Amino acid sequence: MQVKDMFLKNKKYLLILVIVFYFFASKAYSASEDKAEALNYLSSLSDFSASFLQSDGKNLSEGRVYIGKKRVRAEYFLPTKILIILAEDKAMYYDYVLEEDEFFNPKNTNAWFFYDIFRNPYFFEDGKIEVKNNELLLEKKGIDNEEKNFVIRVLFETQPLVLRGIEVEINDDILKLSIYNHSYNEVFDKNFFKLINPNLLN
Repeated sequence: MQVKDMFLKNKKYLLILVIVFYFFASKAYSASEDKAEALNYLSSLSDFSASFLQSDGKNLSEGRVYIGKKRVRAEYFLPTKILIILAEDKAMYYDYVLEEDEFFNPKNTNAWFFYDIFRNPYFFEDGKIEVKNNELLLEKKGIDNEEKNFVIRVLFETQPLVLRGIEVEINDDILKLSIYNHSYNEVFDKNFFKLINPNLLN
């Protein structure tokens, strides 16, 4: 009788373990699927543009970001008209008011995240994912080239999946971008993403 009771007791625990395993395995599989979908979405954003509002807690800027096949272009309209074009290891900054340009390596500035989020498909592979209600959040923590701690969060609306925001923390600096007015299948001029002073293209 004791053997039978022990067997039934063990069987009961085994059943609980199996249920718990399947519950967590299915949640892990679902999170993995959600993450793959979000990464595929970001990688697919070529010939794409969207408007953004950017806040650092003190100042508010307005602009538009353009995603090409290999480069990213950000145009700030307010409060100052500025152009930034980013490739993987080179970039250009142009101030329309001062008519000054500067060429730099984006990895040595706080602008690098613009490129990595949109054009580096491996950037979020080791990142965390969280899904709540109709929102999906990708988060990546690390240390940048200048040995600064960073946290990058990308927020999506789900059903359908749409990019809605980016939050960047680098040391004590926080930058938040709200993204809206999405435009897919854009047609860009062949010079649109060139790292050239825009005045030289006219």
